[in-house]
Amino acid sequence: MAKLYFKYGAMGSSKTAQALIAKYNYEENDLRVWILKPSADARDGEKILRSRIGLESPVEVIAPDVDMYRLFQDTQEGRCDVIIVDECQFLTEDQIDQLRAIVNDYNVPVMCFGLRTDFQTRLFPGSRRLMEVADTIQEIKTICDCGAKATVNARIDGDGHIITEGAQVVLGGNDSYIAMCHKCYVRGIREHKVIRLHGQR
Repeated sequence: MAKLYFKYGAMGSSKTAQALIAKYNYEENDLRVWILKPSADARDGEKILRSRIGLESPVEVIAPDVDMYRLFQDTQEGRCDVIIVDECQFLTEDQIDQLRAIVNDYNVPVMCFGLRTDFQTRLFPGSRRLMEVADTIQEIKTICDCGAKATVNARIDGDGHIITEGAQVVLGGNDSYIAMCHKCYVRGIREHKVIRLHGQR
């Protein structure tokens, strides 16, 4: 019986690498993979999915108005054995429901990788819907600089301070975000600490 999977983690927890490794493992067993990302994620180019450690793959890009169920019927029915979605937090709630329907109606497993919460510790709409309807929910763990488990995706401004207001979606990687435990996140805000992003000296 196929399942809808939600594998989430904070920034830097190797979500994209794990999505690409899963693709490789399926294809090594002669299974056909349909790999997708939302159009909101354009950091690595329009049709490329790339991890921080250098793994990459061509990917189909999905706009917010695309009906995933209909697209599957039109282009993938009978042609794919598994669906992998990276940055799934940027999908709409309707698109998550459409993926859920593909699992139910076609017995094709769907693996969604992404963030659970934004820089204000609020659920993304796509992630919220996955928390509600996924069969399997798994955390991909990473650590804060203090050694505790990181759960917060802190957005950092040009002066090194934690940003607490602004648009929910601002694309970036190690240049503007850092994964932190909640205690360090709150302390950083309260004490107006300067946070050193990974890769900075």
